[in-house]
Amino acid sequence: MEYSDDLLKSVLKRVKRVAVVGVSTNPVRPSYFVARYLHLKGFDVVPVNPAYQGEMLFGREVLAGLDEISGGVDMVDIFRRSEAVPEVVDEALATFPSLDVIWMQIGVRHPEAAAKAEARNVTVIQDRCPKIEYQRLFGELRMGGFATGVISSKL
Repeated sequence: MEYSDDLLKSVLKRVKRVAVVGVSTNPVRPSYFVARYLHLKGFDVVPVNPAYQGEMLFGREVLAGLDEISGGVDMVDIFRRSEAVPEVVDEALATFPSLDVIWMQIGVRHPEAAAKAEARNVTVIQDRCPKIEYQRLFGELRMGGFATGVISSKL
């Protein structure tokens, strides 16, 4: 999937509150360090995973589902297998009438669910990582950092 840098930058600048569906409390899991990175960058991260319901992550209680979130979100970031995407998209569209973005992580794609969300004027990004895109677009990657996710504070 190809997305313009302008589109990705626009999404990352306008989104403030992000539900991370499928987040892990294990710090070596990609879903953990992506959610942590977004939290450290000032995004209001709402962790969602029924397996960790009630545990604390980044100062927030992990919720079982999107329907438990009060106050809405701007973006739903999906860390689930592609076959789980339609259920997550349906729940997101039903729960958040003014949802702005659905973001599917690297390796996660579902054209039909994406089309359904886009028909509701939701921006959909598939097969990309917001952490990697943020680092790339806002100049936080060193040489070789794209593959490793290394952040340089000297840039």
